Amino acid sequence: MSIGILGKKLGMSQFFDDQGRSVPVTLIEAGPCRITQLKNSETDGYAAVQIGFGDVREKLMNSPAKGHLAKSGDLLLRHLREYRVEKLEGLELGAAITVGHFEAGQKVDVSGNTMGRGFSGYQKRHGFSRGPMTHGSKNHREPGSTGAGTTPGRIYPGKRMAGRYGGKKITTRGLTVLKVDSERNLLVVKGSVPGKPGALLNIRPAKRVGSHSARGGS
Repeated sequence: MSIGILGKKLGMSQFFDDQGRSVPVTLIEAGPCRITQLKNSETDGYAAVQIGFGDVREKLMNSPAKGHLAKSGDLLLRHLREYRVEKLEGLELGAAITVGHFEAGQKVDVSGNTMGRGFSGYQKRHGFSRGPMTHGSKNHREPGSTGAGTTPGRIYPGKRMAGRYGGKKITTRGLTVLKVDSERNLLVVKGSVPGKPGALLNIRPAKRVGSHSARGGS
């Protein structure tokens, strides 16, 4: 059963297909993850699987977290994620989730935090056009009008303005897995995914065909 897996973005590279064409890809070190908790409808009201990824030093874990992880083995894991499932058959505490649960050609959805770009202006953050650069114009990168004057006499919430750009969670959907390397726990995914090298990623089987990602930097 392929429920999903946690991984770490290694960076981007290129992959040559059967026709010799260069395809941009992202290398992801995915898993191995451990099943740390199983939830069922009788005790929790829904069925779900929780998995853990990434080693962490013992002194950085508090006692409740250690007690929770002790139920599934002696591993200390940094990141925990939960996946809803329809049934729990074939799943057990402490079992490993590896890239072997995925296959080449499969579509996946990849979630992660985009790179934070700090306080950014209108052009960089929203792609606004700049003002004229000649004839004495002083409105090169300013916003222009932000709304009516006396009525309503305020700026409506949600107005696109300068501010913090990036550093938010987005999901890139419908990416194709080009290669699975079980020996090195490696997924080769076509295209780009959110975050910088080393960022935590959540990879799940795609819910739908197609690709979509929110604006916020990759």
